[in-house]
Amino acid sequence: MTTIKEQLIAAIETAPESILEETLDYLEYLKTRKNRSGVQPASAIIQDGEPILRGSKAKDLLKFAGTWQGEDFEKCLQSVYDARSQAEF
Repeated sequence: MTTIKEQLIAAIETAPESILEETLDYLEYLKTRKNRSGVQPASAIIQDGEPILRGSKAKDLLKFAGTWQGEDFEKCLQSVYDARSQAEF
C-alpha cells in the first residue's frame, strides 16, 4: 500500500505544468489557512469592547445579535441603503 505522499508524487509526474501550478497555489493556500487557524485558541476570553480574533464565521457574531447600542440605528440603516450599489457579476 502506498502513502498519500507517494500517490501525490506519482500524480505530479504525469500532470501538465498548468495543473501543477494550480496545485501548488492551492497547497500553499491550505498550509497558510491551517497555520492561521491554529493561532487563536477557541476558548479565548473576550473582554468588553475587544474584537473577536477568530475565523470570520457568522456564529462568532451571534452573541452580538440584538445588542445595538445607541439611538442612531435608523440613521445608520438608511446610510447603508443610500451607499449600497447594484451587484455586478
